[in-house]
Amino acid sequence: MPPAMDEPTLLPALTRIAEALERLAPPPAGGIDLTGADAFVWHPEPRARLAPVPRVAAVPIALLRGVDRQRDMLLENTMRFARGFTANNAMLWGARGAGKSSLVKAAHAAANAELPGSLALIEIHREDIRSLPELLGALRSQPRRCIVFCDDLSFEREDADYKALKSVLDGGIEGRPPNVLFYATSNRRHLMSRDMIENERSGAIHGNEAVEEKVSLSDRFGLWIGFHNADQDTFFAMIEGYAAHFGLPVAATDLRAQAVEWSVTRGGRSGRVAWQFILDLAGRLGVRIDA
Repeated sequence: MPPAMDEPTLLPALTRIAEALERLAPPPAGGIDLTGADAFVWHPEPRARLAPVPRVAAVPIALLRGVDRQRDMLLENTMRFARGFTANNAMLWGARGAGKSSLVKAAHAAANAELPGSLALIEIHREDIRSLPELLGALRSQPRRCIVFCDDLSFEREDADYKALKSVLDGGIEGRPPNVLFYATSNRRHLMSRDMIENERSGAIHGNEAVEEKVSLSDRFGLWIGFHNADQDTFFAMIEGYAAHFGLPVAATDLRAQAVEWSVTRGGRSGRVAWQFILDLAGRLGVRIDA
């Protein structure tokens, strides 16, 4: 057996062990600092932390065209929350590239422009949804109001992560923290594909009951906002709004002709396609855009 360590030798060893354990342990809820930035990304592993985002890639809300009704609904909900009143969790669903995530970031920026520092935007990745209760537990004691945002949220067959989200939306025994809202975007209205719903139904003894829990998840969002593909006039309004904002020196007729050609090569018209066209056009014209 090794010789016993005397007290002067043992104390430094114990101190080093305690310091090592402290470095490995996740920070306590009260240790989260939301004062260093207006946006953060949640990383639950290997050590739970919020990484500050110095600059959010957000389009000014005035430049989002063709989504006036959706913009007004989300902005009103967000501003009400920023002012300290109750508001609803929101799900933005529908066509790809229609501006769902852009609208969330723009609404957050608009709220902080009017009420500086009022809201923190915290992004949680789809694969980390199971850690959502842990994140909300850490945010519960924070004085700052937070929007937790998950982009492109959906669930596959045999995916049990939706239970973590359900517990948050339902409130659980603790209830949702009053200083937190949850915003999500999805291409699927019910957060799972139609063929998966049918597979679940056909493979169960009580088909309707088998999918009810998953399908009803979207019903737990207080605010549903649908997005659809843009028609040509709306697409032109997007293009022309961007071109005017960035001062692109191109004639209106030429701008539209190029935009139509671009949308054909991309196979559709959407806010994302319009923005990609503007980035390409600005580059060809030698105009710098801080994208």
